Amino acid sequence: MSDVWTWGYDRYEPQRERLVEALCTLGNGRFATRGSAPECAADSTHYPGTYLAGCYDRLASVVSGARVENEDLVNLPDWTLLRYRCLPDDGPPGAWLTPDAPDLRHYDVRLDLRGGVLIRSLYYQDAHGRGLRVVHTRIVHMGDARLAAQRTLFRAYGWSGAVEVRSVLDGAVTNAGVERYRNLEGRHLVDHRSGFEPGGVARLTCRTADPGRRICLAVRTATRPARPALETATRTGTVQTYRLPMGRRRSATVVKTLALHTSADRPAADPLATACEAASRAPAFDRLLSAHVATWQRLWEQGRLDVPGEAGRILRLHLFHLLQTLSPHTAELDVGVPARGLHGEAYRGHVFWDELFVLPYLDLHFPEVARSLLLYRHRRLPAARAIARAGGGVGARYPWQSASSGREETQQMHLNPRSGRWLPDHSRLQCHVGSAVAYNVWRYAQTTGDRGFLHAEGAETLLEVARFWSGTARYDPQPGRYRIRGVVGPDEYHDAYPGAATPGIDDNAYTNATAAWVLARGLDLLAELPDARRAELREQLSLDDAELARWDDVSRRLYVPFHRGVVSQFEGYGELAELDWEGYRGRYGDIRRLDRILEAEGDTVNRYQASKQADTLMLGYLFRPDELYGLFARLGYRLDDEVWRATVAHHLRRTSHGSTLSSLVHGWVLARQKGADAWRYCEEALLADVADIQGGTTGEGIHLGAMAGTIDLVERGITGLEAGPAGLRVAPVPLAGIPRFAFTLCFGDHRGVRVRVLPGRLAVRVPASPGSPAPLTVVLAGERTYTVAPGRERWFPR
Repeated sequence: MSDVWTWGYDRYEPQRERLVEALCTLGNGRFATRGSAPECAADSTHYPGTYLAGCYDRLASVVSGARVENEDLVNLPDWTLLRYRCLPDDGPPGAWLTPDAPDLRHYDVRLDLRGGVLIRSLYYQDAHGRGLRVVHTRIVHMGDARLAAQRTLFRAYGWSGAVEVRSVLDGAVTNAGVERYRNLEGRHLVDHRSGFEPGGVARLTCRTADPGRRICLAVRTATRPARPALETATRTGTVQTYRLPMGRRRSATVVKTLALHTSADRPAADPLATACEAASRAPAFDRLLSAHVATWQRLWEQGRLDVPGEAGRILRLHLFHLLQTLSPHTAELDVGVPARGLHGEAYRGHVFWDELFVLPYLDLHFPEVARSLLLYRHRRLPAARAIARAGGGVGARYPWQSASSGREETQQMHLNPRSGRWLPDHSRLQCHVGSAVAYNVWRYAQTTGDRGFLHAEGAETLLEVARFWSGTARYDPQPGRYRIRGVVGPDEYHDAYPGAATPGIDDNAYTNATAAWVLARGLDLLAELPDARRAELREQLSLDDAELARWDDVSRRLYVPFHRGVVSQFEGYGELAELDWEGYRGRYGDIRRLDRILEAEGDTVNRYQASKQADTLMLGYLFRPDELYGLFARLGYRLDDEVWRATVAHHLRRTSHGSTLSSLVHGWVLARQKGADAWRYCEEALLADVADIQGGTTGEGIHLGAMAGTIDLVERGITGLEAGPAGLRVAPVPLAGIPRFAFTLCFGDHRGVRVRVLPGRLAVRVPASPGSPAPLTVVLAGERTYTVAPGRERWFPR
């Protein structure tokens, strides 16, 4: 960890190897490979994995006597595996070496964030003083998204002879990277065929069981000094064995170059022939490396973020993993935002609502990627309509968990590892995900000015979500308001009322308030559409005046519960029992997963005012205080600084922070209201993955929403930055933990706009560019408006 561009580990600790593998994953937006040791196949310590964006497969399993289906992001064949041992002239052959070997004397892992390069350095020395240094250098190419490469250097110390190397292409892999899923079927790859091509190229083809995507890997292995290989093909893979001469301080190298192609690639071609040709023609490692690093430099210029100190180093790691998961290559694919990145198998690689925390950054830096992620949702609009119809509704109801087709992929059972019991999973009742999709559509258009998307695919998506909410709300004459019953909110802990025979709670404040917001935006959007497009959509969606009048009525009279002067989480929340928080912390220490603790005790969190993560307070993440107060005023409720501060304090004391998103949202909310504890929660969000604060979850895949959200917290939260039709709105709030920082963004016709924040002042620099774009408008707090001309920098007081 020598500088701000390096992330590393200098000791081999088996218990944290999964964490190292996840945080040292390399990817390019199309596929990613975990940062696993090349010497090791999957076992209880190591878990190599390669994941292709959008490559899912569905299998059935029997759980507690019931047949369940799960669609998983597929673990692809391991292309990195490289076994080696020493064959000294003056002794017997050595053992196959791994990081677990007793002869290991030095271990060092360095992730070069600037260039996207992973370097593993090991030094072995036996009892006779014979030493072997091994350096693995790995890239997953950011320029050519179908290539990856790994170079291994061997150097002998104090002996001569040979090193025997086995370059393995291993297709006998399964999805087994998450302990609680291991009773589920995980053999997704079938019909393996392996063999060799001239020039040291090994090939392996297989397909997913359902829907049958063909996957082809070709790996060219080259050695220096050049030596012929003994080639062996098995049913599920290949082995190429080499003997490389070694002398005192004499080195040898092995380079594995991967080409990964599938039957889903565009343009259509024979994936096996294409992969073999690409592997054969790929440049030498040094040329691949230089081109790869150059592409990373371009990405860093477009997404630059400079924050001093340790916070800045962690933020750079977060940004690195965001760009590896969702790069410009993503814009060419039909994929969503995988909640755990392409870094592991937790959540089965599914798409949740994490784009709500990811798209704000992409809107400002990589808008073409943000647009492609919204198109993923639009393409699944027919599936969302089908889900709404199946529930007796109208419009579009997006699933809580999505994958390839857009159908609901939320499992029906989940395992409590503390009690060992499989329990019903009601999280599919989180229909608020549709509001997140609509919000992202609207914010993307406001930020980028892309009215073409908003008036086309965006309008259809947002209006169908609005229609769902209008159809779901039911009028209750007693309060004289509309109500939405039988849902689960973002909290996730409360999935039923105590003792209820059916799941779901009523009138979740976040769900109802965001539904009202979507309905209001739907009406605004219809009003701004060109006449022809408005007429087309009204005809296409059968939107008559009566239905639009209902939208307006529901958007003004949806019920939001209050109790004891604060916004309640849902109807009846204030009547639940208070939890003995200190007692549970004293007994269990870490109570983040309070739901599991209580279930194991024979109790349920449904009985208590206790939340897993921000729920009602999510409203303070989505909306500035003035926006939130205006939304409640439209609904006929008084919400002001006093009521909101009391609401924040009430719910914050009753949250266990069982999600990495929880501390992020609370830090954001407190920063906006200049709360004293804001930095404490922001710091926890920064450490969530790198310190694995949830105890073992990072090794199953990083938390992409939390990582992206911390970056966005700095860029938009602390600066109060919001891009829209009026210009670049800036209303900074001081945060002691990060007093100074800088970043670049794109806005309108301007690319590379530089924002610098210092104690007491802020600067905006607009680079000169061809075409003479108009000056950039900056709106400060108090609605004071300024302009910054291209090629100029202007300072403003904070």
